[in-house]
Amino acid sequence: MSDKLTIANWAEEDRPREKLERLGAQALSSAELLAILIGSGSTKESAVDLMKRVLNDCRGSLNTLGKLSIHDLCQYNGIGEAKAITILAACELGKRRQMETPEERPQLSTATRVYNHMHPQMQDLDVEEFWVLYLNQDQRLIKQVRIAHGGISEVTVDVRIIIREAVLSNATLLIVCHNHPSGNITPSRQDDALTHTIHQACDVMRLRLMDHVIVADGRYYSYHEQGKL
Repeated sequence: MSDKLTIANWAEEDRPREKLERLGAQALSSAELLAILIGSGSTKESAVDLMKRVLNDCRGSLNTLGKLSIHDLCQYNGIGEAKAITILAACELGKRRQMETPEERPQLSTATRVYNHMHPQMQDLDVEEFWVLYLNQDQRLIKQVRIAHGGISEVTVDVRIIIREAVLSNATLLIVCHNHPSGNITPSRQDDALTHTIHQACDVMRLRLMDHVIVADGRYYSYHEQGKL
């Protein structure tokens, strides 16, 4: 029986999958990342050791690895056709990513831009949805999160979730947005009260609530443009 430890027998902090979850993909070596893809090695070596050996034969170059054929990879004990295909597919994805232009995050500096960004996904809704747009200091979108999906005339919004997501995404600016399926863009008393509560919570956390935009089909209401924020 081999005295080599399989990955399952390693200390949890050393296993590639757990390490990626804990520290992020950038903390793993190329061999560890490839080991996650192939899943297992052979009876003689772990997936990481196997991929270290393959990379060593490629002089540590992922570019050289991507030039190997399925037949070349299958010469290694522990790599069959399925694993070889997985490795080459990953190399091709890496190549294609390099060729792409990074996606530019939309800048949502005005209510009109917010409306144009959100209207396509809200125009056909028959119930209210409440979204938060999390922005960086340049007013560019980091991510957007649907906080609530509810009834015809209102939704229940947990302000704690809004603030938590802002902290987790390192956002400094927030825009909240919801739709009025009725088509009437006039804010309700509940809309006003919720906006006030979110504004207060943002102030406590040193976040800036830029706007609350109510979206209807073909028009919008902006708290900022109306001087209410």
